Amino acid sequence: MEILKIEHLKKTYGSGENAVHAVDDISFSVEKGEFLAIIGPSGSGKSTLLHILGGVDRPTEGKVFMNGEDVYAKNEEELAIFRRRQVGLIYQFYNLIPVLNVEENITLPILMDGRKPDEARLNELIRTLGLEERRNNLPNQLSGGQQQRVSIGRALMTSPAVMLADEPTGNLDSRTGKEIMELLKEANRAFGQTLIVITHDESIARQADRVIAIEDGRITRDERQTA
Repeated sequence: MEILKIEHLKKTYGSGENAVHAVDDISFSVEKGEFLAIIGPSGSGKSTLLHILGGVDRPTEGKVFMNGEDVYAKNEEELAIFRRRQVGLIYQFYNLIPVLNVEENITLPILMDGRKPDEARLNELIRTLGLEERRNNLPNQLSGGQQQRVSIGRALMTSPAVMLADEPTGNLDSRTGKEIMELLKEANRAFGQTLIVITHDESIARQADRVIAIEDGRITRDERQTA
């Protein structure tokens, strides 16, 4: 079942001779439960694309449909609700709130939505992420790998339609990076979580069901991988 559809997406910065086409007429779709890696060199447009998919940055042209809904037909308030409920974002530098502990950071999207967290899901996530002994710790009391685990928990807490990870291992040593990728793959397998990972690391891309390569804002390769 198709969960995400992108049609003729463009993002242009500047105008005239100074125009930069960060995303240049990209179209593709993603199936529910798919693990997709989007690869490309620095400046290729992959992070800009991710921000558009996540409802963070409006495109210049084109459409994004998630579960059949036209994302950018929404106003700003509706977009904020969409981001909280439908998208789980994981960044390279964690983006945790420094004055909130592990549990509070994980449940933040739910609380911002005025809802009560599902305690059973929270406890399951904390256990799966290996954070049971750290649930009351602040971010500055955690290692980089533990902070990224918290950001994964925050992304999964709302059971989002799509989880988007932007270079999720880029700030970690190789061993911790492998652990984080295993957690993301486990979320993909165990929860049927649709996962899109932006990376320049071919070894991470090889773990995905499918790889899309981008250069200069355009798709240069789109292929499914066999186990």
